[in-house]
Parts: sequence; C-alpha cells; structure tokens
Amino acid sequence: MQTTIKILRNSLKKLLQKYKRAYLEHLEEIQGYSDLTIKSYDESIDECLRTIEVEKADNILQLNLMPYRIKIADLNAKTISKKLSAIRGFSNYLNEHGIKNRLKADESIKVAKTLPKPISHQHIVEALKVAELEEKVVVVMLYTLGLRISELSNIKLEDISSSWIRITGKGNKQRDVPLLETTSQLLRHYIETNAPKKFLFEKNRGKLSENSLRYIITKLFKKVSLKVTPHQLRHSYATSLLNGGAPIADVSELLGHSSMATTQIYTKLGSALKQENYNKAHPLSGLNS
Repeated sequence: MQTTIKILRNSLKKLLQKYKRAYLEHLEEIQGYSDLTIKSYDESIDECLRTIEVEKADNILQLNLMPYRIKIADLNAKTISKKLSAIRGFSNYLNEHGIKNRLKADESIKVAKTLPKPISHQHIVEALKVAELEEKVVVVMLYTLGLRISELSNIKLEDISSSWIRITGKGNKQRDVPLLETTSQLLRHYIETNAPKKFLFEKNRGKLSENSLRYIITKLFKKVSLKVTPHQLRHSYATSLLNGGAPIADVSELLGHSSMATTQIYTKLGSALKQENYNKAHPLSGLNS
C-alpha cells in the first residue's frame, strides 16, 4: 500500500514538473517576465516540488506546503514571500489549465515595506563625467526615463521617436514615456556612432542581455567608488519627480505600475528625506549630540 501511494505521488510530481516548464514559457512569452525572474521562479518551484506532499482527493490535487514552509523557515521574510508568490502563481496557472489543485499551509507572511535608496543627483552627474558613450546612454536612460533593466534591454530602434519612447513593460504592457531633449540628442549621437540594426543595445546581432547592462552600470559607478544597481536609478527618477511636485498618478503611469499603491512607497521616501534634511538643518539638531 505504501509503495502504491509513493508511486502515485511521484507520478503526480512528474506531471507538475511537466506543467512547470509550460508555466515558465508562459511567463516569458506571454507575461514578458525577465530572465532573472523566470530563473527565480524555476528554482522556487523546483525546490517546492521536491519537498511538498501531493495527494489527490475528489479529482483535486492537494498540495501541502508545510514541509516546504519548514525548509525555508530560516530565510528572511521577503525571500519567503517571493518564493510563496511563485508557488501561488504556478497553482493559479494549473487551475486555469484544467489541473485543479488546492494549496494547504499557504498563509501569507507580513513583509515590512523597505524604503528604496536612491542615488543622489550629484553622484550620478559625477559618474557621467567619467562615462564612455555606451555607459552614459545606459545610465541616462534609466535615470531620465525610470526604466526597469529588462525594459531597457528590450528597446528597439522603432520604439524611439524624437520626443517619446515606447516602453514594453511587465505583461507586455506598453507605455509612452517623454524624452528630455538632452536624452534625445544623446540617443541620436549614440545611434549614429554605433549603428545598431534592431535593438538600441546590441551584441552579436542580438539584444544586449540584462546582465551585461548591469555590468556596465557596476563598472561605471565603481570608477567613482560607488555601488549602484539599475533599480536604484529607477528609484532616483521616481523620487526626483515626486519631490519636484509631480502628481503621483502621473509618476505611477510613467513607471508602468499597475497600481498607485506601489508608487506610494516613494512618497514615504520623500518624507523621510525631508525629515533627514530638516534634522540636519535645524539649529537645535545637535543639541543632544
């Protein structure tokens, strides 16, 4: 009897592995997820399928996550939340494709919202002064357009006009973002100099990978003794706009956020920066130091 149950469970897990591959293809081709996100989902689902208990009752798969929850319990809350999100997405995909299932021990965990850490305008300008042409274009595009690194990698020449650029974001949703005149001039100079064929950033006739673009940013800011990520430049863009008085609805649209609630974290950051500046500037700020 135990042997039969074990064989059944193994069979069910093989079925889930088959659908996992289809799910990852769906994320890439339909949802437009980045290579890095897909790799993270792949690893989380694989790890989960090796650990969870799978049973079938009333033609519904019961996926007991408790063994997996125990396995990952020592990780930080944000990492656990991301892993569980990947599992839930996979479960929803299965249900939509006729593999009815129910997750057990699927309780959410609270994750504290952390404020992003933008790079100061002064530091960005300092880096741009020592940047080569490609490095300069990469940083300026992220900082003046608020792009995700995956969006930057996917920009095609046909997406660029003299004053606007069409960005394809998460879920293949498109948005038009205005170009500053200085950014537009820089782009024209870069395109004339490098003569790309299809994508703005190319290598071996294909688009430059996200990792290659990350390396360009890392290498540039290392010249000025800073460690900077592409997402920090996106944070800097959003924070600068909000601190300059731009309406949150407009900033949310420019960033490609599906909800203004996602954008509101930047307003908290702006308040935190104002408080920090106030503490430094007030004549009584050093009273108790």
